[in-house]
Amino acid sequence: MNVATLERNRWLVVIGALLIQLALGAIYAWSVFTPALTKEGGDFGFTATQTQWIFSLGLATFAVFTIIGGRLQAKLGPRPIAALGGLCLGLGYVLAGLIGQTFMAQLLLIGLLGGMGIGFAYVCPIAVGIKWYPDKKGLITGLAVAGFGFGATLWVLLAGDWGHLLETMGVLKVFLVYGIAFFVLVQLGSLVMVNPRPDWTPAGWTPAQASAAANAREFTSTAMLKTGQFYGLWLSYVAGALAGLMVIGIIKLFGADALQAKGSMTAEQAAAAATLAAGVFLPLGNGIGRLVWGGISDRIGRKNSLVLAAIIQAVVMFAFFFVGGVPVLLFIATAIVGFNFGGNLALFPVMTADFFGPKSVGQNYGWMFTAYGVGGIVGPIMAGMFKDAGKAAAEAGGVQAAANAWLPAFLISGALCVLAAVILFALRPPKVQEEVLQKAA
Repeated sequence: MNVATLERNRWLVVIGALLIQLALGAIYAWSVFTPALTKEGGDFGFTATQTQWIFSLGLATFAVFTIIGGRLQAKLGPRPIAALGGLCLGLGYVLAGLIGQTFMAQLLLIGLLGGMGIGFAYVCPIAVGIKWYPDKKGLITGLAVAGFGFGATLWVLLAGDWGHLLETMGVLKVFLVYGIAFFVLVQLGSLVMVNPRPDWTPAGWTPAQASAAANAREFTSTAMLKTGQFYGLWLSYVAGALAGLMVIGIIKLFGADALQAKGSMTAEQAAAAATLAAGVFLPLGNGIGRLVWGGISDRIGRKNSLVLAAIIQAVVMFAFFFVGGVPVLLFIATAIVGFNFGGNLALFPVMTADFFGPKSVGQNYGWMFTAYGVGGIVGPIMAGMFKDAGKAAAEAGGVQAAANAWLPAFLISGALCVLAAVILFALRPPKVQEEVLQKAA
């Protein structure tokens, strides 16, 4: 796809971005596999913590390789780097389907190789989208990453209630089929991952109409890392990512425990309801949040939107444990967590562009995105460790004790969201210091 074609119809870039992100959202579908992986007497026999290690390594690798992918796409162009990401992601799942019987194999193939692929490809649609849509940065970033959230819904439902692939094929064959699908989707989307000409602007829009503050700032990554604003944003991102990724990683296990503890559901009914929360309400909230928060931020500002999202997320995390035993409330709380978490993924890239300049957002957001990796390690593993630590108490105390083991993780994540709201409220855009920029150049 050449630049001239995209200049005539820049919406093709959005379609390509959605195809790529649809595949990359596979990482959020991980919880659909955890019951089969942890089933006593099953084919795998993983612990809850082991399943979260696979998930968390994928998230951490994803975050690290977003930095690498951001640098490479700036040098080599976004199209080949996106295609490379699709190759790594697809190959990781295909190999896991062939030789992924052990924890270590899944850790390396899905967590490491798959995470690398997501990291390479993820930043390309964001960087390209912001360049093609300087007039609608918030909305277009939300659209560009919405597929990530909606993709999880697709892969969970195909594996579970809609397609019944896990039931009919088993875990490893689903990995194999998914790997092929991921490869094809990303390769198709990469065809339109092309930057516009440097002097190109949308019809009817000129840079003078954009925020003067945004145009005045253009930080290299080195200069950005010397500002306090970067670390304030980064810590806030850690908190938001931790809360959302923790729930994504444990929702099926926690939901089943909480619903059984209320005594109104059998184990099978509780598992089905938890699957519905994980496979429908959470990813739908995630995808919708990316769209809605992006549009809201174009109206009320990125900072105000992030503060509001952090406050709402804190309230929900504090309440999550206590409402999780009621199916309707579990669904609502899960959707809200996904909605706010999706907002983070839409808003932080644009906040990075607003604070540190749009031209280098591909490289700069890679550094910002390491917060996602830290949150992805700490949140799910913390929850898995609390769960495993309470295993003896659960065996002695029954289903209520099993559910109680999750409480500390929710309280900690809620407190961190409060801290994030305070930090974000206090942040001000960095001042351009020519001497810093000259040293960094």
